[in-house]
Amino acid sequence: MTREIDVAVLRDAVARLLVECNYTIPADVLHALRDAAAREQSALGRRTLEQLVRNYEVAAAERLPVCQDSGVTVVMLDVGQDVHWTGGSFQEAIHEGIRAGTRSGYLRWSVTGDPTRRLKMAGDETPGVIHVAIVPGAHVRLTVASKGFGAENMSALKMFVPADGTAAVADFVIDTVDRAGANACPPIIVGIGIGGTFESSALLAKKAVLRPLDVRHARSDLRELEDDLLQRVNGLGIGAQGLGGTITALAVNIEVYPTHIAGLPVAVNLGCHSTRRISQTL
Repeated sequence: MTREIDVAVLRDAVARLLVECNYTIPADVLHALRDAAAREQSALGRRTLEQLVRNYEVAAAERLPVCQDSGVTVVMLDVGQDVHWTGGSFQEAIHEGIRAGTRSGYLRWSVTGDPTRRLKMAGDETPGVIHVAIVPGAHVRLTVASKGFGAENMSALKMFVPADGTAAVADFVIDTVDRAGANACPPIIVGIGIGGTFESSALLAKKAVLRPLDVRHARSDLRELEDDLLQRVNGLGIGAQGLGGTITALAVNIEVYPTHIAGLPVAVNLGCHSTRRISQTL
């Protein structure tokens, strides 16, 4: 049975969730930071982690953004195939929700409409990045994330061939984190996408970096690889905010998809300690 949803409902939800995710860090990320502070062996690293936790506690209590870089808004939707949108443009409703949330939440207008900087923008342009998957049913699962560009800029993608093997993939992940150093605002979350095509591996990595930290991969071999990579990343000694320590990453998450017999695309998307995401079912 078809279910009609006015796009105004989507617009308002995006606006509300965008503000909320910028004011309140996800509970699983905050828990991981507290746990990291308890486990950190470096005194300076431990104090830095404790200060980060305190920052998030103050932001939530005083309703303030957790970071000045409210980033680019990424909106992911699992849309039931029986949903019919009414009342206007689905895409424009999302963009309008981003504009409204940015304005009401006093978030930074960080997005330029023209990456070449050759076209002057109005100053309140806030297009987001939208990913839609069609799924069975008549509900919509909406995830809003604010992706700051300290970590985003340090992300990477490489087209391997199958003969390179898992060892080369692992080395690429470690090299990406090592190159990022303090620029990705550690402790980080490492999202890895393996398979598909050039562009879909990057989307897999985005989904991986936004996966809750208390949700591990269903496959035991990939869980083992996640754990091994997390140990290697933390062995780099970068530490919180690049000041040195035993905790450089809170988690390593991997997502995979079938690919061509001649291919092995791998993307690494980094999330900073202010990894902001929030979900709701409409």
